[in-house]
Amino acid sequence: MRRTALLACATLLTGLLPLAAAGSASGADDPAPVPIDRFEGEVPFANPPAEGLFTWGSDTDDPPALRLDARADAPEGERVLAGSYDISGYGGFTHEFASAEPAHDWSAHRGIRLWWEGRDTGKRIAFELKDGGAHGGASELWTTSFTDDFTGWKQLEIPFADFTYRTDYQPVGGIDQILGLNEVWGYALTLPVGLKGEFAMDGVELYGKADQSLRASVVTGAAVHPVHEGGSATVEITVATTGAAPLDEPVTVSYETAGGTASDADYTPVEGEFTFPAGTASGASRTVEVRTLKDRSAESAETIPLKLTVTGAKPPAETPQVVVDAHGLPYLDERLPVKKRVADLLSRMSLAEKAGQMTQAERGALTAAGDIAAYDLGSLLSGGGSTPTPNTPEAWAKMIDGFQLRAQATRFQIPLIYGVDAVHGHNNLVGATIMPHNIGIGATRDPRLAQETGAVTAAEVRATGIPWDFAPCLCVTRDERWGRSYEAFGEDPALVDVMETVIQGLQGRANGKDLDRGDKVLATAKHFVGDGGTAYGSSTTGTYTIDQGVTRVTREELEAVHLSPYRTAVDRGVGTVMPSYSSLDLIGDGQGPVKMHARADMLNGVLKDEMGFDGFVISDWAAIDQIPGDYASDVRTSVNAGLDMIMVPYDYRGFHTTLVEEVRAGRIGERRIDDAVARILTQKFRLGLFERPYADTSGADAIGSAAHRAVAREAAAKSQVLLKNGGGLLPLRTSQKVYVAGSNADDIGNQSGGWTVTWQGASGDITPGTTVLEGLRRAGGDITWSKDASAPLDGHDVGVVVVGETPYAEGAGDVGNGHDLELSAADKEAVDKVCAAMKCAVLVVSGRPQLIGDRLDAIDALVASWLPGTEGDGVADVLYGKRPFTGQLPVTWPKSAGQLPINVGDASYDPQFPFGWGLTTLSRVPEGGTLTLKALGVAARAAERAGSEEAGRALVGRARLLVQQRIGQEITPAEAKPFAEADRLLLTGRYGAAVERLTAAYRAA
Repeated sequence: MRRTALLACATLLTGLLPLAAAGSASGADDPAPVPIDRFEGEVPFANPPAEGLFTWGSDTDDPPALRLDARADAPEGERVLAGSYDISGYGGFTHEFASAEPAHDWSAHRGIRLWWEGRDTGKRIAFELKDGGAHGGASELWTTSFTDDFTGWKQLEIPFADFTYRTDYQPVGGIDQILGLNEVWGYALTLPVGLKGEFAMDGVELYGKADQSLRASVVTGAAVHPVHEGGSATVEITVATTGAAPLDEPVTVSYETAGGTASDADYTPVEGEFTFPAGTASGASRTVEVRTLKDRSAESAETIPLKLTVTGAKPPAETPQVVVDAHGLPYLDERLPVKKRVADLLSRMSLAEKAGQMTQAERGALTAAGDIAAYDLGSLLSGGGSTPTPNTPEAWAKMIDGFQLRAQATRFQIPLIYGVDAVHGHNNLVGATIMPHNIGIGATRDPRLAQETGAVTAAEVRATGIPWDFAPCLCVTRDERWGRSYEAFGEDPALVDVMETVIQGLQGRANGKDLDRGDKVLATAKHFVGDGGTAYGSSTTGTYTIDQGVTRVTREELEAVHLSPYRTAVDRGVGTVMPSYSSLDLIGDGQGPVKMHARADMLNGVLKDEMGFDGFVISDWAAIDQIPGDYASDVRTSVNAGLDMIMVPYDYRGFHTTLVEEVRAGRIGERRIDDAVARILTQKFRLGLFERPYADTSGADAIGSAAHRAVAREAAAKSQVLLKNGGGLLPLRTSQKVYVAGSNADDIGNQSGGWTVTWQGASGDITPGTTVLEGLRRAGGDITWSKDASAPLDGHDVGVVVVGETPYAEGAGDVGNGHDLELSAADKEAVDKVCAAMKCAVLVVSGRPQLIGDRLDAIDALVASWLPGTEGDGVADVLYGKRPFTGQLPVTWPKSAGQLPINVGDASYDPQFPFGWGLTTLSRVPEGGTLTLKALGVAARAAERAGSEEAGRALVGRARLLVQQRIGQEITPAEAKPFAEADRLLLTGRYGAAVERLTAAYRAA
């Protein structure tokens, strides 16, 4: 799923208040202006917590480019801040003051002004202040905008009175809704979307004297106040002042209940007035109570706006609404079968309400929080890195509860279903338990453990208020040049099938009866279908080379390789399915390459009709935009093809309008709409969201707990694949002096990979955990650490060099898109230095095999560590023999890039290490030769006839160890091909045939 690296201070802003007329409004007694930015080089380009200017955007190409230009026409000084931009989602830049220093006090001034070089684009540019809180990322956001409708330099003055509290998003859910200005952390500008251009600005400064008559405002505690029929709602009304000073003059608030959908028979009208006298402290509150009445009739929800008229201060940004909860209607009766509840609710909904349920928006794209109700939105999501600030379980729950509260203002109070990409643990959350990526889980060959990792992920995700996970990825990776290789369990569909126990870990029972539990989430099988089979060079997305490309197969190949995991997922009751960005070119069907989001034959025909999938289909991130044609065509093609919910994710208003228009024009049938909405509502009912829409945080204490990390530690240990162990170097002994080097030995970000805290992931100490180095030390080893192997090498018994990749996600990691399968120069140097000086073990921390054939002879022990997640202790467990090495290759390890793609079953198969290869430690290899294998084969066939999986797998495992010992390290094609094929047979329960193929490999050796 294409994702953003959203920053808390930088979400899409449109439709904001116009800027007051430019020009000086300063009086003769005003203080001298106070410079903030002269752009002469005094403020660096730097990221928090340091002070500096930094950029951000919705995608990798959306952040603008900044520079300091020397200009003869600079309004102030000699240089100006300039830059270029070409933004498709959103993007801009921020000047944030250092978090370690005190915030700035701007409360004595009237406003902020700056010089802007107009281009007469007619576009609005949002300007945002960061006020109060612990630091810039945990501040309160206040916003306004100005319009670029002039040419040349112009000084723009922005009174602080023009700034409004952001209602669509607050990093910490809001603090006090008071623009205090005595603790300001900086400002941000959001540049225009859909326009390629240049900008320049200069001379940002504070001006004027604080305007006492405009600095008071009235705010309400919440915009929506749900109440059961017959109950009372209490609306809190607070007075706030800029600078938090006492009121200079009285503020009067008149209130009355007026308008809305409720009638006088539903509540007792109230009206009145109260005054906050001069001298009242900022933050003082009064309350108004609205009493509702019981009329004993079944009704949908009804709204009672509390109109506020304010004198002496600015009124609230929104009119608070009391909402009388829907009651007495069949769909609200949890005793009824879900099917009847869905039918009743669907029969009451308008077309606009149905279209809303089919719309999913990125939470940062909300231009107003009230749009959740205005457009009856069915879903919100957090893209990769789209997190609240602070990024804590409490902040997640508070944020999502705030969104759910807005949904209570809709007619039928249909709850939102909030989704995230928790692809290896709750990976957006700092402090969560981060599991190995799927490629490592596939290496464990342990379905029980896969289910446990899913259960831990589900528990941590649901405890933050999120009921829906865009996982697991059921792709069958066929080319390790693909930047998403690590999202796959492996290259063979049988291995993917076996590991799909993760679905039960996430969802519970296949019948959906566990979905309403506080530790289960709705799972998503993705990406349907064939995303792992795209041909190198076939991608047309930006600089990608293989991701989102074309999979060209026969129908038989499609069924055998790519469709099989989805049949298993449907049988396991997976709740949602996400199509792939890629195109499918089915040989012989005469269609050529067609985007999967447009393939009705696969979505409606195969998935829903043939497989019997009864969940709903959710699009990938803005994926319908890649369908040829205009936007209306994209909408009708995708919905008619079988998509039930569209991840828009930004222009939810435009999508909603277009969908309604397409239905009214008859280009999308109402039956198709009803089918889609029924599927969505079914899962919401199964999740128990109608009864419990808000976060159940009772399990939050377990997030990142020792028990959860123990599961991740076991998974990390079992994912380690021992490819070579010359002289029995491993396991290590605590009595040995161990020299540790390499770029990935002490980097929690590198060992966790992409999709960790942010979309692309990042190197460094990004989340709590244990690095491999720390695990080795905690295991009791005598360790010398030198990342670049520059420390003296003599006097050590063994070296451990941990090398590999740095994080990436999706097509950004494609080989040819700034990546290859070679070790970095620094890693090669570290391997060469350490392995020349002592016996050495090399650990490759990566999302896919790396080409190490030219150094293999110099390496005594080689381990494929994959991306083990936050629990480096698990890696240390097998290195020091606390656990045996048991992992097996989930993909073929190539000798050279020229062999790619290479997979088990290929007619020509000459890998460095074959699929299924994996040495072990702490276990005795069976003695004997062909006679032993013959006996194991007889026993394996008997286990197969008896349906004894445990016995069959154990017998084949013993044969595999015997054969691996016979083969040694020089693996020939005659040995590799039957060896790999044996593992495929084992995965499908054909234990006798597996031993036969292993016997063939033994004889070839």
